[in-house]
Amino acid sequence: MEEKNKQKNIAPRTQMKIKQYFMRGLTSFLVVVACIACYFAFLRVDDIAEFLGKIGGILQPIILGLVFAYLLNPLVTRIENIIIKTFEKKAKSKQKLQKFSRSIGIIGALLLAFAVVILLLNMIIPELYRSIRDMIMSLPMQINNAIDFLESERINDTAFSATVKSVLENGAESIQLWLKTDLLTRINQMMSFVTVGVFSFFETMFDIAVGVIVSVYVLNSKEKFTSQCKKITYALLSRERANLVLQVTRKSHEIFGGFVIGKIIDSIIIGILCFIGLSILDMPYTLLVSVIVGVTNVVPFFGPYIGAIPSTILILLSDPVKGGYFIIFILVLQQFDGNILGPKILGDSTGLSAFWVVFSILLGGGLFGFVGMIMGVPTFAVLYYLFGMYIEKKLEKKKLPKESKEYEKIQSIEEE
Repeated sequence: MEEKNKQKNIAPRTQMKIKQYFMRGLTSFLVVVACIACYFAFLRVDDIAEFLGKIGGILQPIILGLVFAYLLNPLVTRIENIIIKTFEKKAKSKQKLQKFSRSIGIIGALLLAFAVVILLLNMIIPELYRSIRDMIMSLPMQINNAIDFLESERINDTAFSATVKSVLENGAESIQLWLKTDLLTRINQMMSFVTVGVFSFFETMFDIAVGVIVSVYVLNSKEKFTSQCKKITYALLSRERANLVLQVTRKSHEIFGGFVIGKIIDSIIIGILCFIGLSILDMPYTLLVSVIVGVTNVVPFFGPYIGAIPSTILILLSDPVKGGYFIIFILVLQQFDGNILGPKILGDSTGLSAFWVVFSILLGGGLFGFVGMIMGVPTFAVLYYLFGMYIEKKLEKKKLPKESKEYEKIQSIEEE
């Protein structure tokens, strides 16, 4: 009997050891396969990038639809809530009221978005064309006038003024030469690509149209898509990890939604205020400068300077006195945006200090250009939040304080 019991005990142990060895061998094999795959992936980086680019091009309407849905969702929700509150007491069926309010919310949001885009295009494009045309026609003359001003005032006694005069003269000659020779050549080249441009335009319009249709489906079934994603997350991950994923997703939505949508609204308001102010001050290139200031204001921290510098040069060349007024106006406008309007709209949506904002803008801009400068801040804010969670858990396990202020005067911590 004792020998039988020993044999019974030995068998499970042997099976456990075999299972452990098998899992170790499988893990080692998968690690080796992953290393080989990474090695060949690095050798084929260009091919992989080209393949991903093709996939991205194919899925571009879907991506546009998801972006449209994300941007329109707050407006749809607001319209939907207004309709539900208005007809809640009169409605016989809550389900029918919810479907009706959802449909009206989507249609209302799309109509409002289309109306705003068409209105802006009708207002901006003709004025932009006029401003750019006037700038091209008058810029050489304005540079010559600046040179004449330096000569008439006899400011060219200093090395700095001589340098400025030389730069202006060379710039005037280059612009006139470009207008006479290169511009005509460029126009001829552009005419030869008209057919390609037309096809590209229609492809873009097709992608946008499909994207709008996709956004309608996504907005109409957003609860269903959300519940399916949650179900898949809990199916593939442990409960603790799934809860963590949902927590990070909610925080990411809070950061991206608050920052991106808030920054767009903030930039639109700044562009409108800039247009009103420049119109009152009777500045040249009013709409062109307002568009430049509004668009570049989307970039955090550096945006005001990116837009103000070329705008100031344009106005200075047209009228030096008005250029000085514009500098004062843009400084006042940016102070209003940075201290009053921006905090009101954005609040502390990212939770980043000024140093990390500058760091994320430079890193994002260096890697991904203009889009990276805009999206770098919320992306880095999410990574900052994740790293903060990881550090807090480590400190909690070691029973150490979580707040950074607690470590200001600490020289060392003794073992318990």
